[in-house]
Amino acid sequence: MKLRLLTLVCAMTGAAASAADTDPKDVTYDDYGAIEASLTGATGDAANGALIVGDKSKGNCVACHAVSALADIPFHGEVGPMLDGAGDRWTEAELRGLVANAKMTFEGTVMPAFYKNDGYIRPGDAYTGKAPTEPLTPILTAQEIEDVVAFLATLKEE
Repeated sequence: MKLRLLTLVCAMTGAAASAADTDPKDVTYDDYGAIEASLTGATGDAANGALIVGDKSKGNCVACHAVSALADIPFHGEVGPMLDGAGDRWTEAELRGLVANAKMTFEGTVMPAFYKNDGYIRPGDAYTGKAPTEPLTPILTAQEIEDVVAFLATLKEE
């Protein structure tokens, strides 16, 4: 039942990949890890981005970052930088690059690549300890990346 509901929600919100989405292997990063072009050609939805940032089963950004705008979500992390003011510190292209694959900007970061489907050293099949039998998919869709970027761009210094 949950799987059918999730599929229906994805179909209704457009979270499913579209033909216009840039494939993770085709993403172009600049020398500093920024991605100038939208991954979807569509504007991100900041409200949905906030949900993804705070969703412990999706983006889970708050596991490592503190975000005052999401103070109602408990247990913010302190591993990564505070995201307050992210929209002033980084451009939209830089934010897109950081969310898609922060290792393109910060080589030694522990932040996961949210828009990547190959190049892993030891990928596993969920939590089974076995090699995957299906092709790997990114943690976030192209539109979800754009939504998170739209949300982060709203976080300005006060």
